[in-house]
Amino acid sequence: MSKLTNFLILPVIAGVIVAVIMLQLFPQWKTVPVQTVEINQIQPRSALSHQPTSSLSSGPVSYAEAVDNAAPAVVNIYTSTRVEQNQNPLLEDPFYKKFFDLEQMPQRERIQSSLGSGVILSPQGYILTNNHVIEGADTILVALKDGRETQAEVIGSDPETDLAVLRITLQDLPTITLASSDDIAVGDVALAIGNPFGVGQTVTMGIISATGRNQLGINTFENFIQTDAAINPGNSGGALIDAYGNLLGINTAIFSRSGGSQGIGFAIPSNLARKVLQEIIENGRVIRGWLGIEIQEMTPRLAETFGIDDGQGLIIAGIFRNSPAHQAGMLPGDILLSIDGKAITDSRSAMNQIAQTMPGIEMKMKVQRNDSELVLSVQIGNRPPSRR
Repeated sequence: MSKLTNFLILPVIAGVIVAVIMLQLFPQWKTVPVQTVEINQIQPRSALSHQPTSSLSSGPVSYAEAVDNAAPAVVNIYTSTRVEQNQNPLLEDPFYKKFFDLEQMPQRERIQSSLGSGVILSPQGYILTNNHVIEGADTILVALKDGRETQAEVIGSDPETDLAVLRITLQDLPTITLASSDDIAVGDVALAIGNPFGVGQTVTMGIISATGRNQLGINTFENFIQTDAAINPGNSGGALIDAYGNLLGINTAIFSRSGGSQGIGFAIPSNLARKVLQEIIENGRVIRGWLGIEIQEMTPRLAETFGIDDGQGLIIAGIFRNSPAHQAGMLPGDILLSIDGKAITDSRSAMNQIAQTMPGIEMKMKVQRNDSELVLSVQIGNRPPSRR
């Protein structure tokens, strides 16, 4: 029995001795390695309590400082329009109209009111708002955040971008600072300030959902900023600002099936708004280039019919008599391929390129007529005022 015990114990003792020696030589073997997970964590709010209040009111915590900077320059606009109505509703029926002399019939006057918003851009009292807010109004009342109210004068309007410029004569006017709308990016924080439903100045928050939105059928010239900040009736003409209180755009329209905000709102970029403001103040209206053509978009089927491989170009469907295009020799049925060497990709970009060219400038335009290509020199004209 002792021989068996010695046979079993000796290997065990030898193994223990070897293990002790190995642990002395390699101490890292004493512990089991643990996988490290890196987690970035911000300090709790209580740890920031020693910092100034302004630090707590910036960034994602609060936008109070941005609103304090911008809100005083956002005004409420109240308009009233006199509308004449026949006293007898039967006189509105075409059948009965032919039996009465309407000029001799007594009429009553009704005051139609509407509301909107605007933004003060200069200490001289110039206010930018939407054209549809003040269009046709007999009186325009502007109410400031500080409680002051005054009548406004219409300096000019641009229906094709739905912008209008007003002016008020008050002292010590607050103004807003403009940011370049070219610098914004999808995902940036955006705040909408206005007077929705006439409840008073209201601020809503969202992000920039998209830029360069067009072909919406809202304006002739479209380059909208899209945001999900809540915009409702009465917000029109108000400010879309960034997280620092700078103006990004003028709130203009919403996409809605119910009439209320559904998270799809549109604003006119600040760069375009500034350009329209300056031209209206300097010239009374916006001066744009004009070609004088009616166009039709190129479809894949039409491109195949005309033998255009890349499918680019615009079909000239009609030409105004004595227009720049008519004087340059363009004909209905021509296909406009490029303007000053820039290939045409869609009608909106081509229209904007022409509109941004000053009248009198000569441009080279390549057209396809039948199976040949021609290069025509066109002197850009002055776009007639909109009749909208």
